[in-house]
Amino acid sequence: MHPNALLELATELVHRVLQFKQPADNIVSDFFREHRALGSRERHTLAETTYTVLRQRLLFQHLAQSGKGEMERRLAILAWQGNEGFLRAALSEPEQHWIAQVQAVDRSALPEKLRHNLPEWLAERLHAELGEDFWPFVDSMSAAAPLDLRVNTFKAKRDEVKAALAAAGVEAEPTPFSPMGLRIHGKPALHKLDVFTRGDVEVQDEGSQLLALMVDAKRGEMVVDFCAGAGGKTLALGAAMRNTGRLYAFDTSGHRLAALKPRLARSGLSNVYPVQIAHERDDRIKRLAGKIDRVLVDAPCSGLGTLRRNPDMKWRQTPEAIEELRVKQAAILASAARLLKPGGRLVYATCSLLGVENEAIADAFTEANRATFRPLQAEEVLAAAHVQGAQGLVRNGCLRLWPHRHGTDGFFAAVWQRS
Repeated sequence: MHPNALLELATELVHRVLQFKQPADNIVSDFFREHRALGSRERHTLAETTYTVLRQRLLFQHLAQSGKGEMERRLAILAWQGNEGFLRAALSEPEQHWIAQVQAVDRSALPEKLRHNLPEWLAERLHAELGEDFWPFVDSMSAAAPLDLRVNTFKAKRDEVKAALAAAGVEAEPTPFSPMGLRIHGKPALHKLDVFTRGDVEVQDEGSQLLALMVDAKRGEMVVDFCAGAGGKTLALGAAMRNTGRLYAFDTSGHRLAALKPRLARSGLSNVYPVQIAHERDDRIKRLAGKIDRVLVDAPCSGLGTLRRNPDMKWRQTPEAIEELRVKQAAILASAARLLKPGGRLVYATCSLLGVENEAIADAFTEANRATFRPLQAEEVLAAAHVQGAQGLVRNGCLRLWPHRHGTDGFFAAVWQRS
């Protein structure tokens, strides 16, 4: 493809994404379906350039003001993640002069908001949460997340999968905490590999794997994944149960549950029962009250723990939306808790970085249910699940994961046992 044609496509994609009408990954996928002739290298350049714009939007918009022409073109030039020589071939002489001037700017001397590239409301909350750790966190958000795999322990062992990947030319290393995880750097075509097509592995962030381990699902039990989504944690729970018992995957979205079906077929599990519910008070949930051994509530949340993967989230979320989510989170947790039999385990989790969605919801539940639910120490729960370095993953008795500290997405989890 001619250099200028590729830059024009990048400009168009950046324009679409910055309208924030849909999640960025949906827009990028739709764009690639429209342009099926693009090669893998061109797709990589377009996608990574777009995500770099989203990660450093405030900085690039500031720098772009000194240039001329279409704003989105200038943003794409600033964020370019392809071959530099290819980019230079697409630039006019004035653009080459402008980009040289911009690259000479001392970015460390710019105002804080141009260096952290966060909305002010979010920067204030994270600064209060992290203190001196705020800038290391910001630096971690500028990098792309690694690719983590969960080994399907119902079918395979981690060492075997690691060897099979190596034989296919894909280098993987064990994740530092999860005993069933492998980490890959780069983006190989996993869907073409035998270990993927036969269901030996699934793509799943290490932090998400730890949530499933905290549930500690056993053979023959009745288990509920209350907000199952596309079922990543559901499949991990089913493997832990060794394909026995009954595992209900509840979700309000039939579209998300439909995405579970091909993954379920690959996994070899037959103990999973996907169920679309209308809301957390659905009659199908009420019929199971007091009968369930373990419940995982991976609650709908702001998703701010996934900013490395979904940098558009910081621009699409608002304080008002988070307040609405808090009401929903508390209602879902209360409803899910009614499912448990005496002695049952409840796990509440989010992929949020904010205390208002995490500790505040968990503390309020503990206070309201002191007679029936006893908090468990996350460090002990993790250690019992053979998680290495569990003490470094916990704050105030709960799991608290941060990208810059643990190399995972941001996650929170609290655990209770019913009396």
